[in-house]
Amino acid sequence: MARRTTTPPPEDFEERIVDIDVSAEMRASYLEYAYSVIYQRALPDARDGLKPVQRRILYSMSEMGLRPDRGHVKSSRVVGEVMGKLHPHGDTAIYDALVRLAQPFSMRLPLVDGHGNFGSPDDSPAAMRYTEARLAPAAMLMVQSIDEETVDFKPNYDGQETEPSVMPSAFPNLLVNGASGIAVGMATNMAPHNLGEVVAAARHLIKRPDATLDELMRFIPGPDLPTGGTIIGLAGVRDAYETGRGTFKMRARATIEDVTPRRKGIVVTELPFNVGPERVVTKIREMVTAKKLTGISDLKDLTDRHKGLRLVIEIKNGFNPEAVLEELYRLTPMEETFGINNVALVDGQPRTLGLRELLSVYVDHRLDVVRRRSAYRLRRREERLHLVDGLIVALLNIDEVIQVIRSSDDSAAARARLMEVFALSETQAVYILDTPLRRLTRYDKLELDREKESLQADIAELTAILASDERVRKVVSAELAEIAKTYGTPRRTVLLESSDAARAAVVPLEVADDPCLVLLSSTGLLARTTDAAPISGEGDRAVHDVLVSVVRSTVRGEVGVVTSKGRMIRVSVLDLPALPPSANPPSLAGGHPVSEYVSLETDEKVVGLGSLDPDGPGLALGTAAGVVKRVVPEYPVNRDEFEVIGLRDGDVVVGAVELSSADHDLVFITTDAQLLRFSASSVRPQGRPAGGMAGIRLEPDARVVWFGAVDPEREARVVTVAGSSTALPGTQMGAGKISDYADFPPKGRATAGVRAQRFLKGEDVLLLAWAGPAPAKAVSAIGKPVPLPDELGRRDGSGVRLVHAVAAIGGALGTDLGSSGASGPSDEEAGAAGLADDAGGGEPAS
Repeated sequence: MARRTTTPPPEDFEERIVDIDVSAEMRASYLEYAYSVIYQRALPDARDGLKPVQRRILYSMSEMGLRPDRGHVKSSRVVGEVMGKLHPHGDTAIYDALVRLAQPFSMRLPLVDGHGNFGSPDDSPAAMRYTEARLAPAAMLMVQSIDEETVDFKPNYDGQETEPSVMPSAFPNLLVNGASGIAVGMATNMAPHNLGEVVAAARHLIKRPDATLDELMRFIPGPDLPTGGTIIGLAGVRDAYETGRGTFKMRARATIEDVTPRRKGIVVTELPFNVGPERVVTKIREMVTAKKLTGISDLKDLTDRHKGLRLVIEIKNGFNPEAVLEELYRLTPMEETFGINNVALVDGQPRTLGLRELLSVYVDHRLDVVRRRSAYRLRRREERLHLVDGLIVALLNIDEVIQVIRSSDDSAAARARLMEVFALSETQAVYILDTPLRRLTRYDKLELDREKESLQADIAELTAILASDERVRKVVSAELAEIAKTYGTPRRTVLLESSDAARAAVVPLEVADDPCLVLLSSTGLLARTTDAAPISGEGDRAVHDVLVSVVRSTVRGEVGVVTSKGRMIRVSVLDLPALPPSANPPSLAGGHPVSEYVSLETDEKVVGLGSLDPDGPGLALGTAAGVVKRVVPEYPVNRDEFEVIGLRDGDVVVGAVELSSADHDLVFITTDAQLLRFSASSVRPQGRPAGGMAGIRLEPDARVVWFGAVDPEREARVVTVAGSSTALPGTQMGAGKISDYADFPPKGRATAGVRAQRFLKGEDVLLLAWAGPAPAKAVSAIGKPVPLPDELGRRDGSGVRLVHAVAAIGGALGTDLGSSGASGPSDEEAGAAGLADDAGGGEPAS
């Protein structure tokens, strides 16, 4: 093992130790570090809105020639160039700044055109070796005319390179793209704005330097965030514009839509600034799991590259989507607070600036840039004009010039003799000597004359600009206007003075179990009203449908759908779409097809609705074979569907009505134009398995075409439409007749009834029939009104030829609900007319 030797310290070693106060050293070192962070890293310059690293990135990419018309290069190449020459603070910081300049959700006007995965509000970008970048078109405005001595340059960190101390910045980048950064003892957080609005305010300030904040806010009413959304509360925005500090709330943009046939949902298309969909989804799931957020049944993130952001939040039945949305705003990042802190460097010192100060600093900077640019261009054109004047002299005296040059011993002598003979300056003489002989032609003389005129015009224009502050301001204003025209985009963020929280607070989270009416139309649409007000068949506009059945219920209750095969199927009223209470007469255009709620067989259709209330009046059924039944309302509570009548083979239910009183009449109308009315009290209620009892006595070839209930105390009408049983379906209009219901005498149950219409030649069957409260209404297969003939005095008279085919007939429904239904066409007529199989109506004719 080798011995380790040490050299003894010199005798004066102790004299080299310097005593330093630790607190003073720490204070000085920390201040030096703080200044470095403030001035060299965290805060943007108020003139160009760029931090040093951002400025160095744009300048390096410009020097590398990475213009928008060139191809992308690897981001790592850009990072290496910036780090090696200008920014020795590590590649991670440089790449993070490069990525942010390229993110459209971070920058209102991106300055870098990125190719590859540059991240999302929730995800980090790919590594720099995988992504590529080049300057965006807007970045060319930042470096525009930087080589025309418009800004000062300073040495880089090692003194071997130079870098701009500020960018020319042809548009107000700080206000347009905002900024954020944390320094030592201070921070900045500035919101992005709309380019067109900022330019308009800047031009107004250029024209009127004494403009007030109120005048400027007419052009800039508030921030315009890259992700859109809604800003709530403009008082905080005004505070920020006035003092440089303020807060406002950002809300996601959401709409309430029908996400499924039975459920509504909240569709979110825009989120607050710097909030990603993954963060929102995670928070919602946490709140639902913790039972702090109720009413949500499902959550889907359907965001993609083509359609953009789309979060679908499905709401449970029984909850108000508006109230759930307010809870989402309160408990999740769908509503966030943005704190404005406009701290930027002005003359190298951090200052908190209001809107007017920010615009003033930029306008002053831009005026200085245009002056310096104009002075540079003036000097260059004067220098060029001096050379052009010398060339013109040489061309006018070309032979003498050549003779002087040929007779000179060397270039120095030639230069001196040219200056002496032609009164040229040294610069002109050198330029003539350096000019190739091929340029000294008559054609070049014409070009030089034109160039001289152009130079003189430019010099006059630039001189006028530099001599007038007003001209400089006009140039800056015109350039800003052109930039806004080229790069301006519409506002994305909606501004609201205050939230609707007070209004939303009165909306209960859960839907109240209020009374309502469940409606079934002749075209097979189901809906519910928002209240239980009586429905009037009269109105200012035509009803483009007629109602087959109306049942009272509650919003959280259930009703039964009765089919032609004697089944009753439970349907939740909450699942049905609610019609607005102002609809009078009700329009079923907002209803949903009944086939979305019940599964029907091929030859099965819906004939009516029934209440499931055990204390209700009960259901009355009529079949095609003339059977009538009143059902005892004792329905099973644990089954979704069950039979309400035992049908014989070949028989079907043609009508089902909810009886509101046992004193009402039950009415049968048959295909051979017989009508029988008898009191419902004559029919004994039976249990569900029972097959009913005889209702009307039929002829051998006759069938029941319509069955329903009518209040004998009310004014009622009977409508019948006759036609030929041999005609092709859908080819005949039929003959219609309206009679007074009181003209038909009541008869006992199980009798044949009386004639309702006399058949003319070619008629042998009733196509449609209906009885109910006046006035009667008819519609076509597409729901359009069809005029009916005037009432005929005789109950057994013949009909009047109709001008349009009738698909369904109904009447006015008032407080006496369930007392009538609507008559529909036969299966053949419905198929020819395009009517749905599940539309309510009568049994098809034989």
